[in-house]
Amino acid sequence: MGILGWIILGLIAGAIAKAIMPGRDPGGIIITMLLGIVGAIVGGFIGQALFGTDINTFFSLSTWLLAILGSLVVLGIYRLVTGNRARA
Repeated sequence: MGILGWIILGLIAGAIAKAIMPGRDPGGIIITMLLGIVGAIVGGFIGQALFGTDINTFFSLSTWLLAILGSLVVLGIYRLVTGNRARA
C-alpha cells in the first residue's frame, strides 16, 4: 500500500477514533485527522513488529483494527499532553 493508501486509511481511522473517543479536541477536526494518519502508520508498524501481520493490504480487517487502535492511542496521548492547555 502506498502513501496515498496510508493517508486515506489514516483519515478514516482518525474519524472512527474521534467517534469512539468523543469530546472536545484542542486542535479540532483537522488535527484529529492528522493524528489519525500518524496513528494508522504507528499502529501498522507496531502490529507488524509484534504480530507479524501484513500491513500492506488496504482491505484487511487486521490493518483497519491496527490503524484504529493506533489512532486511539495517538489521540489519547495528544489529549493528555494538550488537554490542560485548551481549558486554560
